Amino acid sequence: MTFDLRSLLDAHTADGAELHTRYLNPQLPRTLRTIGFDRTYVRGEGAYLFDADGHAYADFLSGFGVFAAGRSHPVIKQALADALEMDFAAWTQFDCPPIQGLLAERLLAKAPGLERVFFCNSGTEAVESALKFARHATGKGRILYTRHGFHGLTTGSLSVNGAEEFKAGFGPLLPGAQIPLGDLGALAAELRRGDVAALIVEPVQGHGVMMTPAGFLPAAKELLHQHGALLICDEVQVGLGRTGRFFSYDWDGDVRPDIVTVAKALSGGYVPVGAMLTTDKIYSSVYSSMDKLMKHSTTFKGGPLAMAAGLAALAVIDDEHLVENAERRGQELMGALRGLQAKHDLIQDVRGKGLIIGLEFGRPSGLKARANWAMLQKARVGLFAQMVVVALFQRHRILTQVSGDHMEVIKLIPPLMIGDTEVKLFTESFAEVIEDASKGSGLMWDFGRTLVKQAIKS
Repeated sequence: MTFDLRSLLDAHTADGAELHTRYLNPQLPRTLRTIGFDRTYVRGEGAYLFDADGHAYADFLSGFGVFAAGRSHPVIKQALADALEMDFAAWTQFDCPPIQGLLAERLLAKAPGLERVFFCNSGTEAVESALKFARHATGKGRILYTRHGFHGLTTGSLSVNGAEEFKAGFGPLLPGAQIPLGDLGALAAELRRGDVAALIVEPVQGHGVMMTPAGFLPAAKELLHQHGALLICDEVQVGLGRTGRFFSYDWDGDVRPDIVTVAKALSGGYVPVGAMLTTDKIYSSVYSSMDKLMKHSTTFKGGPLAMAAGLAALAVIDDEHLVENAERRGQELMGALRGLQAKHDLIQDVRGKGLIIGLEFGRPSGLKARANWAMLQKARVGLFAQMVVVALFQRHRILTQVSGDHMEVIKLIPPLMIGDTEVKLFTESFAEVIEDASKGSGLMWDFGRTLVKQAIKS
């Protein structure tokens, strides 16, 4: 056998952009070049990425929330090495591997009121499962969702996507309706039509980092149940400790949703895995008899490597007190950032829970900065936030992201294991970038003009 993975990749270290341009999505390398993000990363460790030149980048994106435990965690790596060594009889399709039951048991121990798990391969598959089970259990067809909510991009998930820019050209989609986040009146009005199966909601939205108002989730569940409908909480990004609670709905009292979806951090950063948690009553409405055994399924559900990664990830979250660390470090970050907000009117809002933090920008008062702000807004809302993201990356090697299309918000979702060093690095770097932006002149605004030109072309 002549295959040698390391040699193959070493021979093509610098070819990633060319290969993507030729065979994958050509817009990715094009975008990365435009904003100066065209780096070749060769490894990751903890809260950092390292490029081919040996430079370290603080990862405040964490793969869209995947790396709760940080990158290359030794416990998770060892669990996967052990799983490979054990040569599991994987995916026989007609057996009951204990490893699946063990991960289900540990997940359900964190979710009082829920009793069954369906494993799948991603967050969007978990959402698809939730939608199917809700419609089957209630006998109703419509799913309600919230403005700016994001639940995935497969067809069912896309149907309940509150970011309308993703939907163009993919209809017709499943029947449903969008309501404003936290609007009980709008929820009640839709429920009175009598055909609603469920409301799906992120207790803390990834797009824009918006939070459900206190008391909304228990009140919504009560309304839903009065009309024979269900509450689905999407915890794909914010679950497993990110907000300083294991599930983000735990911030709103003893809610106990009917269905919960998880993924991302459950992977340990290695093997994609998703899960839908629900009650025995809902679950059994689908799997009601032996001939219904395969009524909802997927070939790769519950693979041994994914289950091993999930078990190890949950162990690390508990053993290293990552939920508590997320709450503590989030408070430190938001405290420092709110201090900067008091000094700079460019920072309109600092909000979040734990280690999902949104920084929203608004029009500055300085004459030069205000004129440049108007230029960016006229070309495309969101360009200022992108300018901040690029400055943090190019000047300070900090990786962040804009929180959604047409939003002047950047989102911080670092690994849950960050410490004093990363909190200080981000706050000091962000302070320098905002101080420069407030002046209304310099290299940062020059780059802003480049973004305007790109926006006009597209």
